[in-house]
Amino acid sequence: MYLLDTNHCSKLIDGNPKIIEKLRELGDETLATCVVVKGELRFMVARSQQKVENDRKVSAFLNDIQILPVDGVVADEYAKIKVAILSKYGPKGKSAQRNVKVEKMGFSDNDIWIAAIANCNSLTVVTADGDFTRIGQATGLKVENWI
Repeated sequence: MYLLDTNHCSKLIDGNPKIIEKLRELGDETLATCVVVKGELRFMVARSQQKVENDRKVSAFLNDIQILPVDGVVADEYAKIKVAILSKYGPKGKSAQRNVKVEKMGFSDNDIWIAAIANCNSLTVVTADGDFTRIGQATGLKVENWI
């Protein structure tokens, strides 16, 4: 049961042989992505030089994979993850943490949302992004890299 992050989705869309082989090994294992990754992929298409071709590829990919949403349960998990990150990597003490931004510690809000969706659905995040490993160290998020 896996949630693909943007970098693995992009590589899969481009036909990365390592990812394709891993998917063959997994067989019928649950594979999904999320609405946050969908937004990131759409943003990449909008900024690309070959919009028509890239839109076709991304649309085909998104039509063939489950896309998990953000809901109230995910929002609660997002808050828990952000607190865990601040507790593990931020300054000690609530008053010192009050004005600290997780972005300044190298975490993007999108990655925290992706982690929250994965946790709420008991999924392992598949990514080449080291931020998820650090999130996992703070929260127990399961992470794999297939590249």
